[in-house]
Amino acid sequence: MATFTAVPGIEVECEHCGEACADTTIVLGDKIFCCQGCKLVYELLNENDLCEYYNLNNKPGLAQRIPVRKDKFAFLEDNKIQQQLLQYRDDEHTHITFYIPHIHCSSCLWLLENLHKLDKGVESVTVTFTRKEARIVYRQEETTLRRIAEVLTSIGYEPYISLQDMQQKKPRVQRDLIYRLGVAGFCFGNIMLLSFPEYFGNYGYSDAKMNVMFRILNVSLSLPVFFYSAQVFFKSAWSGLKTGFLNIDAPIVLAIVVTFVRSLADVISGTGSGYFDSMTGIVFFMLIGRVLQDKTYQGLSFDRDYTSYFPLAITIIKDGKEVPTALPDIKVNDTLLIHDNELIPADGILVKGSALVDYSFVTGESVPVSKSIGEIVYAGGKQLEGNIEILTIKEVAQSYLTSLWNRDELKQKATRQESFIHLVARNFTWILLAIAALSALYWWKFDHTRIWPAATSILIVACPCTLLLAASFTNGHILRILSRHKLYLRNAGAIERMAGITDIVFDKTGTLTGNKDIPVTWHGPTLSRAQMMSIASVAAQSTHPLSKLISAFYHNIPRVPVSGFKTTTGMGVSGYIQEEAVLLGNAAFTGTRTVPNHNDGSIVYVAINEQPLGYFLIGNQYREGISTLLQSLRTKGYSLSLLSGDNDREADYLKSLMGEDATLRFTQQPQDKLNYILDLQTKGKRVLMIGDGLNDAGALKQSDVGISLTEDSNNFTPASDGILEAGQLTRLPKFIRICIANKRIIVISFVISLIYNVIGLSFAVQGILSPLTAAILMPANSISMILLSYGLSEWADRR
Repeated sequence: MATFTAVPGIEVECEHCGEACADTTIVLGDKIFCCQGCKLVYELLNENDLCEYYNLNNKPGLAQRIPVRKDKFAFLEDNKIQQQLLQYRDDEHTHITFYIPHIHCSSCLWLLENLHKLDKGVESVTVTFTRKEARIVYRQEETTLRRIAEVLTSIGYEPYISLQDMQQKKPRVQRDLIYRLGVAGFCFGNIMLLSFPEYFGNYGYSDAKMNVMFRILNVSLSLPVFFYSAQVFFKSAWSGLKTGFLNIDAPIVLAIVVTFVRSLADVISGTGSGYFDSMTGIVFFMLIGRVLQDKTYQGLSFDRDYTSYFPLAITIIKDGKEVPTALPDIKVNDTLLIHDNELIPADGILVKGSALVDYSFVTGESVPVSKSIGEIVYAGGKQLEGNIEILTIKEVAQSYLTSLWNRDELKQKATRQESFIHLVARNFTWILLAIAALSALYWWKFDHTRIWPAATSILIVACPCTLLLAASFTNGHILRILSRHKLYLRNAGAIERMAGITDIVFDKTGTLTGNKDIPVTWHGPTLSRAQMMSIASVAAQSTHPLSKLISAFYHNIPRVPVSGFKTTTGMGVSGYIQEEAVLLGNAAFTGTRTVPNHNDGSIVYVAINEQPLGYFLIGNQYREGISTLLQSLRTKGYSLSLLSGDNDREADYLKSLMGEDATLRFTQQPQDKLNYILDLQTKGKRVLMIGDGLNDAGALKQSDVGISLTEDSNNFTPASDGILEAGQLTRLPKFIRICIANKRIIVISFVISLIYNVIGLSFAVQGILSPLTAAILMPANSISMILLSYGLSEWADRR
């Protein structure tokens, strides 16, 4: 087998994933791989004639350095678990949908859709790229659910199966609005066509008998719109009225009902063709706004709970045997086997092994915690080094992690300010009714025959549908603009609240700091190449976050065999390179006597053959552009705060970033963060909270606007009003400006809409509003609002 020697300063890319190959001895023919995992995937695809995968995109695979443990998917053989996961099963076929986070390009789609070449029992695979889901149909006599999961994992597409998949079904795509829109559009278009003879009846272009037939057809076409398509608005208005709230849909419903009744009366009495085109047009355009707004954030989950973070099953030790068990079946006093890099699902006592637990997601503290036998470990932590066994003292549903989600403040929605659109709509309704009443009184005195035409025409032509239409289209388009920039807001209400914020509160770990490009610097005498190879090789054996960073620091240095590797929990790691003993860890572990004074990062000391050589300083990497972001927010007058579960060693640096007026609070527990938000709100502040961990969930929920920061929008996020891709955090001031512009656009649209209403009212109060006038004014008003809101929104985005 050929062996390649790395040239210093020149990176060799892995043939499968494209990452740098630190060890260039892993080869297959003339191809080099970064790890055995990538090589195995390539061999598997090559054997099954699937190497077209590499031609569609350049090095499309993902690194396979961390092997998946054997029997990880053994729980899929449990019939009870299968029944919860499967979507359909008959005597021959079974349907299952897997969530596969690693789907990222067209090569992924091609390979997954050719899964039948790797597993003959698979009949078809349908991939939904946007949701990263693969719907698989297989023949249960030829393959099993476990085998399919293992085949997917073997090619780098491990399915993510969480407890949430077992406890509840994923929401299906809401098609009801689409159906209602389709019915309204069909009827609206045909009623417009059938009304043309009536529009021009005064010019001798119509036949009386044909007009009667057209009117009957118009009545027939209006019925499904009134009794089916418009029910969305009827239900919304009725819900508001039951609670004493006159929402924006109430005047819409009033206009729809009055228009329908007036038109029906005109047709029955033979006095005219009515305004069925206007009524169906109102419903059609309103539904378009609803559909576009709903489609904007369809598929994003803003209310994920702890079950989507937990694995579906865990290994229990019973009578000396390892038994895969579903999480809901875990009982107190069960002994759980927690594998390396696996989540702890229940509170328990450590009974075997040495635990090094990462609680950053739960507490915000970035430093792993060491635990000894007899100590309590809590659910939500991740075991970082080696396997451990714990004796459960609480069931999953009663664990500390679960209790964070079950607090009362997460079950109750915060009281939030009423939207200005609803306030305008409420006043608009009363003004409209007042004008109609005054007009009726006027004509009651002078001409009784005009009371009914005048009063109903006012309610028809002055419908506030253009306000709702402007709001729906503007909000929907702003939501899409924000989503283009990777900010996904829950709904239009979040836009309005975001425009009015006064205080911005940040979490630190994972929010201001990132997990990429963390600076690593060597402090000590210059190391020889042999020493660097030894340090890099020992560091590469450990799964500790600091060891991984040191290993990545020497990514161009070849690895050499390590013997006698050992992890001393809470101290460091050691190993032998030929006859040399290499130690990486704290000062006491490596025998270092002189300890430097650093408060801006973590220190890993190095000793070879009991001789201290120096240390690595590993800093907290603040996201690029954070300083500019905070300065911009301070300049715009926002009050800034920091709430961190971490310690205060970087307080001075953060103070220089956020300003002397900023509030900095460290070692904050979830309840502390929530209380701080509540305190601000009692002072009349409107708060935007940005965080990333479960420890932020209460504060995010309570805030006027809570945004979860994530490296991937499909990753787990706490309850929030929005999800923001981490790389876009520095654009926060621009997002706020767009939200402010959103309200201005709606106001401008509403003012222009009033001009249309004034023109229509000038006809309506006289009782001379013709169907042709209404047919021109109402669509013109709606279409102009759509174009105006679209143009102004795009202009605001370009600014």
